[in-house]
Amino acid sequence: MSELHKFLFEGLPVRGLLVRLTDSWQDILKRRAQNQETGAYPEPVRHLLGEMTAAAVLMQANIQFEGALVLQLHGQGPLQLAVVEVQSDLRLRAMAKTNGSVSPGMRFDEMANQDNLGRCAITLDPVGRRPGQQPYQGVVSLYDDQKQPLPRFSDVLAHYMLQSEQLDTTLVLAANDQVAAGLLIQRLPMAGQANLAGPQILAEEDAIGRSEDYNRIAILANSLSADELLQLAPTQVLHRLFWQEQVRYFAPDPAQHSPRFVCSCSRERVSAMIRSLGQEEAQSILAERNLIEVGCDFCGLQYRYDAVDAAQLFANGPTPQPPSSSALQ
Repeated sequence: MSELHKFLFEGLPVRGLLVRLTDSWQDILKRRAQNQETGAYPEPVRHLLGEMTAAAVLMQANIQFEGALVLQLHGQGPLQLAVVEVQSDLRLRAMAKTNGSVSPGMRFDEMANQDNLGRCAITLDPVGRRPGQQPYQGVVSLYDDQKQPLPRFSDVLAHYMLQSEQLDTTLVLAANDQVAAGLLIQRLPMAGQANLAGPQILAEEDAIGRSEDYNRIAILANSLSADELLQLAPTQVLHRLFWQEQVRYFAPDPAQHSPRFVCSCSRERVSAMIRSLGQEEAQSILAERNLIEVGCDFCGLQYRYDAVDAAQLFANGPTPQPPSSSALQ
């Protein structure tokens, strides 16, 4: 069962999250492998998409955003696109598209950041978004401040969080065909009315990267190997890393939602999308193919419309607007 674990360090401005996706991650891969048109993802793509899925769950749980968090990788290379969407109740889905051959063992930068042209986007789409209201989106390149390609996807997100939230963050991500897992350590701001130190001391203490406590814990977190993260139980991971620290651990609450695969596609949403194309375009597709077929890249479900189905779509009133969420359908 997929689980999310939370913990903090007593008396220190540092908190952590650990996610372990099992059934939900396996469901994503199984649906893709069963797609007769595409087949399974290449191994490097599977592992990168697993890391992205674990990271998106960590980010959503960390900020507790009321809406959808969408993590997108726009690649420059054989990996064209990878998308993970996580709702506030931890429903998730993920997909990737390639436009070239992905060889075994291909590195992250080789897949997605050739010529430093790849980018990563994080979008927050709130529940009940008002007409005209735009989702918040942040975009970051896949290289560091010296224009050097970042070797791992976790480095990209840590760089983004440092730029956007002004908070030091350490991410350790790993995935195979059974498990996608991630560990997040974040330094919290110390300024506040409860602090007894003077303003100057607080400013110095709160400077990015200056927390000795955070740096020590980050070094410990980065010592975790991919095999340990994938194979050890969450409590074993925490003991292995932080046995000398005072860690307050919060076991997953059975009453709370756990990460799980759920796709939001539906025939109604696909019908709205077809109506938004217009009757003339729909008839053109039918004349060429005798069938309008739309496949969901997330769950693999195929929606088919023949001439009778299409006629019914345009006999039921005015053309509606396509559904906002998306862009992802």
